Amino acid sequence: MTTRPPETLNRSILRLAVPALGALVAEPLFLIVDAAMVGHLGVAPLAGLGVAGAVLQTVVGLMVFLAYSTTPAVARHFGAREHGRAVSVGVDGMWLAVGLGAALAAAGVLATPAVVDAFGAAPDVAENARVYLSISMWGLPAMLVVFAATGLLRGMQNTVTPLWIAGLGFGANALLNAVFIYGFDWGIAGSAIGTVVAQWGMVGAYVLVVRRLARQHAASLRPERAGLGGTARSGGWLFLRTASMRVAFLGTVAVATGLGSAELAGWQIAFTIFSTAAFVLDALAIAAQALIGSALGAGDTATVGRVLQRTAAWGVWFGVAVGAVVAAASGVIGLVFTGDAGLAALIQPALLVLAVAQPVAAIVFVLDGVLIGAGDVRYLAIAGLLNLVPYAPALVLVAVLAGGGATGLTWLAGAFFGVYMLARLATLGLRVRGRAWMTAGG
Repeated sequence: MTTRPPETLNRSILRLAVPALGALVAEPLFLIVDAAMVGHLGVAPLAGLGVAGAVLQTVVGLMVFLAYSTTPAVARHFGAREHGRAVSVGVDGMWLAVGLGAALAAAGVLATPAVVDAFGAAPDVAENARVYLSISMWGLPAMLVVFAATGLLRGMQNTVTPLWIAGLGFGANALLNAVFIYGFDWGIAGSAIGTVVAQWGMVGAYVLVVRRLARQHAASLRPERAGLGGTARSGGWLFLRTASMRVAFLGTVAVATGLGSAELAGWQIAFTIFSTAAFVLDALAIAAQALIGSALGAGDTATVGRVLQRTAAWGVWFGVAVGAVVAAASGVIGLVFTGDAGLAALIQPALLVLAVAQPVAAIVFVLDGVLIGAGDVRYLAIAGLLNLVPYAPALVLVAVLAGGGATGLTWLAGAFFGVYMLARLATLGLRVRGRAWMTAGG
């Protein structure tokens, strides 16, 4: 089978990755807008938003499998030229999202008081958190449907439409927040209501797009048991993979907390830099998911290998570039975030560790996307658990032996990037060296 020439493959990657990056950046802007507007209401509402936001981000982060399981499933059928079946599989993912979202929303409303109380916040902060969280829970079904619908369109090799919908949703969220918070004087409740309305508006836009696709390709809009079961099984493995990552992240924060308040603040800055760089790599990984799923559906394993090589190479070079920038700016990053010269000096060695590790982190993100695109989700779940085996004792050693200050924070960064990320690189790298993950066919 004839493979794509390099120029065409490069264009295909960029065509998918650039709009995906825009949509990825739009997602966290929802919470940023909320924070900016709620911040003018006072310290207690803003702190309450922080508590509620932490809960919502955890739940939503665990549910991102709805996009990651839908994309490769749709892409395989798309590559096999079974466009109607591709749309139907994506629709099944959306129906699963509705069911999961409704159950999570109902459970979340009931659990909100207990969850907020577990943070031990001051009474006025806790009250604001309860108000925001109890209202925002009703937006969970919408958020999950958006995940699944985004996965459907990505699998159909379309990342431009999700970018438009995300951008319009962001604009609507900002406008509604302003009207409800200040115009109607609803306070933090107005912020939550505005965001929920914007989220359901995005669902409406996706429903129109998907309905048009269904008519175009003669696909059913009704849920099918086989499709729901397939998405649930794939999503279950991806949920386990994501949960293992959350355990690693939370464990790192717990150790940073034990090192001291300044060290915790420093780790938050370092992790923010790491997460920001990850956005671009996630966009590249999304392109890999869509292209590899499509190529495997078409039985074109040669193109699969080319996509792997090209995206991995791009990822490494981006990691080198980002690492160089972080290293050059390591002395001033702390000043930009806090204006505190002492904290800037405290975190500089940890930032240098982060900078050196960026090429490793870059290729990890890309390989993760490659295997998700291939539907190798069972392996990813098992690898996620295996990655914790060396990292858990490394965290214990840092907590017991490292102490505080710049030395302790540097050892923590070394454990995260030198043990956890290298463990991920090893498990992913070993897998892609073979061909067991290249299961061709629709």
